[in-house]
Amino acid sequence: MSTVVRRRKDGWYRTAGGLRQASVRSRSTAAAVIVVAVAMMLGAAALLLLLQRALITEVSDAADGRVGDIARQVSAKGTAGLATDLGETTRPGQLIQVLDPSGRVVAASSTRVDTTPLTDLRPPADALLRSQVGEMPLIDDDHSFLIVAQGAAYDGRTYTVVVASSVETQRQTVVTVAKYLAIGFPALLIVVGVAGWLMVGQALRPVERIRGRVQRIGTRDLTERVPVPQTRDEIARLAVTMNEMLDRLETGQATQRAFVADASHELRSPLATLTAALEVIEADTTGQAWHELRQVMETETDRMRQLVEDLLLLAKADDTGIRMRQVDVDLDDLVAAEIQRLRSSAPDLTVTGDVHPVRVVGDPARLSQVLRNLVDNAARAAHGTVHLTTAEQNGSAIITVSDDGDGIPEQDRQRVFERFVRLDTSRSRTSGGSGLGLSIAREITRAHNGTITLTSSPTGGTTATVTLPN
Repeated sequence: MSTVVRRRKDGWYRTAGGLRQASVRSRSTAAAVIVVAVAMMLGAAALLLLLQRALITEVSDAADGRVGDIARQVSAKGTAGLATDLGETTRPGQLIQVLDPSGRVVAASSTRVDTTPLTDLRPPADALLRSQVGEMPLIDDDHSFLIVAQGAAYDGRTYTVVVASSVETQRQTVVTVAKYLAIGFPALLIVVGVAGWLMVGQALRPVERIRGRVQRIGTRDLTERVPVPQTRDEIARLAVTMNEMLDRLETGQATQRAFVADASHELRSPLATLTAALEVIEADTTGQAWHELRQVMETETDRMRQLVEDLLLLAKADDTGIRMRQVDVDLDDLVAAEIQRLRSSAPDLTVTGDVHPVRVVGDPARLSQVLRNLVDNAARAAHGTVHLTTAEQNGSAIITVSDDGDGIPEQDRQRVFERFVRLDTSRSRTSGGSGLGLSIAREITRAHNGTITLTSSPTGGTTATVTLPN
């Protein structure tokens, strides 16, 4: 059975399947420790290498100087009295031999090396040769001496001066430094880990406060907001973004509640009418009430059906968008048909038109619905005249529907596109619709990549302008 993701102490989490995954704090601290450890290892390796080379160079320079001095002495005076001088002047850590041309030791700085040559090197006069000891790593080297040999000519014979310098002291120096580094590294890494843990925890503390506040915010009350740090960094911007999201959620929730309340109100009126009519019909034993109320019930039923269809259309627009057919549509034909319909249904209105051929690609049924909603709104608002036009301008198709009514205040021209918004507060069905017509018209127009705007008409009413790509 998989475990639910839960927060644990010390920055660890248990995930599905029982696997453990480090928190951001743990991962950040571990990353800091790993980076510092790698940097320290590279630095230590470079330090030991440079130290090793410096010590080897020092020993080599000393051996070169010493072998040169003795070679010059042999070239000038020969080997007479040289053994005594070597024993008195040779510093600790060095072994010196002077070999004759046959390889026999004729002078030495110590009785330890007065019989067997230290090396097979036999350089010519004034030439310098070295063994390979100094070129190998000291830490893993089994050799203990750096050997330098130089030739010296005297009385027609070539002698070999050999200086063997001990590198044991240098080796121990490198080993000692490596031990100190090995002891200091763990302590330093612990300090880095603790400091990183505390610093990351301090940096993430505002995030934890934000998380805790968001966790406490429920769907019943979206008025709370997360605290915004004063640091003006990424976390502060995250808090601002979270508050903006909560603002949108609160606005969406309020809109949804208002939508549900308005929809309920819109459905309550025809349902109440139908219920009352059924009660009257049931109480009437003559059957006369059915004939009198039949038309009323059909009207209310049609209104409920239209309201439900409008709500479903808007729900589709919010969810996946309104699906549109893509065929050629003659807008002038649609406008001419609406002019004829309005003249028949509202004979008390003067309906005029200025219709020019305009064709677009779209859904003829949906575009007809847009036009009908605008015309019905204009007919309800008009005092006596409704005017419709079609035109083509700058590559776009333009439809206008104007009335000579009281007009819409400028501050309300965007609000009327919201759902269930009617500027008449009486909610009378005889003077206004459900408040969904303009919302539906805007959604359908957007689905056709067009726009719809409201402006004042020359006659003092309102002009609705639909712009569609041609």
